Amino acid sequence: MYKKIIMLSLLFATTVGVGAQQKDGGISLKMISEIEKSQVKSASDKAIFNAMASNNIDNLATNFATQGELDTYFSNETAKQSIHDQKQSGRCWMFTGMNVLRSRFAQMHGDSISVEFSQAYLFFYDQLEKANLMLQGVIDNAKKPLDDVRMQFFFRNPINDGGTFCGVADLADKYGLVPMSVQPETYSAENTSRIARLISSKLREYGLELRKMVNDGKKAAAIKARKQEMLGQVYHMLAMTLGEPVKEFTYAFKDKNGKTVGEPKKYTPMSFYKEVVEAPINGSFIMVMNDPRREYYKTYEVEYDRHVYDGHNWKYVNLPMEDIEQMAIAAIKDGRKLYSSYDVGKQLDRKRGYCDLNNYDYGSLFNTTFPMNKADRIATFDSGSTHAMTLTAVDVDANGQPKKWKVENSWGGSWGQQGCLIMTADWFREFMFRLVIDKKYVPQNILEVEKQKPVMVMPEDPLFQMDE
Repeated sequence: MYKKIIMLSLLFATTVGVGAQQKDGGISLKMISEIEKSQVKSASDKAIFNAMASNNIDNLATNFATQGELDTYFSNETAKQSIHDQKQSGRCWMFTGMNVLRSRFAQMHGDSISVEFSQAYLFFYDQLEKANLMLQGVIDNAKKPLDDVRMQFFFRNPINDGGTFCGVADLADKYGLVPMSVQPETYSAENTSRIARLISSKLREYGLELRKMVNDGKKAAAIKARKQEMLGQVYHMLAMTLGEPVKEFTYAFKDKNGKTVGEPKKYTPMSFYKEVVEAPINGSFIMVMNDPRREYYKTYEVEYDRHVYDGHNWKYVNLPMEDIEQMAIAAIKDGRKLYSSYDVGKQLDRKRGYCDLNNYDYGSLFNTTFPMNKADRIATFDSGSTHAMTLTAVDVDANGQPKKWKVENSWGGSWGQQGCLIMTADWFREFMFRLVIDKKYVPQNILEVEKQKPVMVMPEDPLFQMDE
């Protein structure tokens, strides 16, 4: 009887203590108690909590000292053009790339004639090419385990609507361009999430099938034929949501007042592209980037970071911000708009369309600091290139150094500064990441660096996200 009582007591004690037991490294009740005791209370804490409980944190952290009238003067600014809206899609890279191309066309015609390119047309081929990239990638890596990092790369994100300027170059060089009026936006072009999920599901299904065919020893011709059938289904889904790509059309250009210029003319997408763009795009530019984690004046290439299987990986020259700034200034002074990308959500005043490192004082609000530098933020996934915008203007001081920058955004004309965004020079250095620059504005020493055999890096790197 005595032994039973002891055993029951031990069992009860063990059972009661289960919830309180913690593996070494977990949060124990003692730790919680010590953390609670360490909290420094102030008379204002209750008032701050009450304010935060019913208000947006940014509203409370707004730095009043930066709320004065914005300086909108720019010493060097490119010609204005219409502002587009990517709506609920991640196609900022395409809108920004097309902004650059239509600006070049207008500049060649003294800004008297304009053109608007169809995003829906090129997006169709972007999605079809990305589907093929995923399926062929699975075929190429089919012998690897399903949980291998490369196989997971393809199955985790079979298709997406993000991208880089490399995609604009490869797709336009391969499929041409058409005017926006010839193939306008559809609901699914402007709201991409649902069709992307459906196609992703089919691609995962297809990927498993192709992987099995390879591992079962099926002939390459049979695998290729089956992949083509799969792409036929993807083509059908895209045609039903984005519209089947235009093959031929008649078009007349218009001046800045909307008046028709010249006689209407028949085009194919490729003939139109060759007439309005300094084609081919590939070979005319380099991509530069500021990644302080890596050695400067080196060329890097991101494996599988491309839109087209037989196209170009994202290749860039890593440079200090000072070099990037001077090339951008030279291009803007010559009237050229530039593809550029940023971590736009950091310290962004959306209402005013203004980026300043001091827009919000989160540190004072939470009684802490946020001291990580650019390299540390990149390495820990705290910051990276997330959004492409068109660099259009710079304000320089007497020594030719930038004081502030201006970009055209693709969030509609009513946003920010009439669809544009102003950035201080300090913010630009911290949160600008990549720039596409015509070779004519690139110093010879940097052109020589671009010819190096690139260091290959993997797409899982924190910085190599697609612009959205």
